[in-house]
Amino acid sequence: MFRFASLTWSVPVSSGFGRRLRYLVWDGHNDKVIGVIAIGDPVFNLSVRDTLVGWDVHDRSARLVNVMDAYVLGALPPYNTLLGGKLVACLVRTRDIYDDFASAYGRSVGIISGKRKRARLLAVTTSSSMGRSSVYNRLKLDGTPYFRSIGYTGGWGHFHIPDDLFFELRDYLRSIGHRYADQHRFGQGPNWRLRTTRAALAELGFRDDLLRHGVQREVFFSTLAANATELLRTGKGTPDLASLLGVPQVAQLALDRWLVPRSERRPEYRSWKREQVLSLLAKRRPLNTPRQASLAI
Repeated sequence: MFRFASLTWSVPVSSGFGRRLRYLVWDGHNDKVIGVIAIGDPVFNLSVRDTLVGWDVHDRSARLVNVMDAYVLGALPPYNTLLGGKLVACLVRTRDIYDDFASAYGRSVGIISGKRKRARLLAVTTSSSMGRSSVYNRLKLDGTPYFRSIGYTGGWGHFHIPDDLFFELRDYLRSIGHRYADQHRFGQGPNWRLRTTRAALAELGFRDDLLRHGVQREVFFSTLAANATELLRTGKGTPDLASLLGVPQVAQLALDRWLVPRSERRPEYRSWKREQVLSLLAKRRPLNTPRQASLAI
C-alpha cells in the first residue's frame, strides 16, 4: 500500500537508509489513505542544521543519532487539495512517533560504532522537493510550531543523474577495480551514490561541479522536545515533552484549522474519482520494506 501510494508523487521516492519507520495516515471516517510518512537516518552533512544546533564535527558524530529525516511526507489526492499535506506533516511531531522510535531504536546498537546509543527522537528534518515550500512554511497549531524553515541546501546532489547513466558509471568503476563500485552497504560511508558518481566522473576527467544541479531545497526542522536544540548541542538533560500531543489531538487541530475550512471553500474535491490515480502513476524502482505502521485519525 505504501509503495503504491508513493507512485503518485511527482518526484522519485527514495527508499531511505539506516533506521527507518514508515506510516500510512488513514482516514477512519471514509476508510481511505490520506497520506504517507517515512522517516529515516538523516544525511551526515547538512550545514544549516548543524549551524542551528551549534555542532562541530565531533558533536554531530556523537548526537546525530537523535535526529531523523522525513524523506517521504505528504498527502494523496484528493486530500492534498484540502491541505492534507499540512496535517500529515504535523503528525511527525507526535507522541506516537516519539514512542515508536524509542521502541524500535532507543536501545539499538550502532552498525558503524558498535555502541549502544540510547537514542531519543529529539528532532526531525525535512526538505522541499524543489525551492521554497508552501506546505511546511509557518506550520503551527494552537501556537506551537511543528516545522520551521532553517535555510536552503547548497544545490549539490545526484538527482539529475538518471539511473541508466549511474549504472554505467558504476560498471565503469567496477571495470577499473575502484572500491566505490560495490561499497554500498550502510556503514561504509555517507551517500554512496553521490560518492560513486563523483569518483566515476573524476576518473573520466570531468569536473566535480557537474554534480552542482543548482536546485536549492528549503530545509525544515521540527523539535519534538521543547529543549531539543539544547539537548542536541550539549548531550545533557531530559527531554521536555509537555507540548507533545498524540495523533488524535494533532489530527483534530489540523482538521479544524486547514481541512474543514478548505473543504467548505473548495468543494471540487468531491468530484475526484479513484480512476484518476492512473494518470498519476509513473515507473518507479521498488522500495525496500522496513518497519511500517498506520496512523488512524
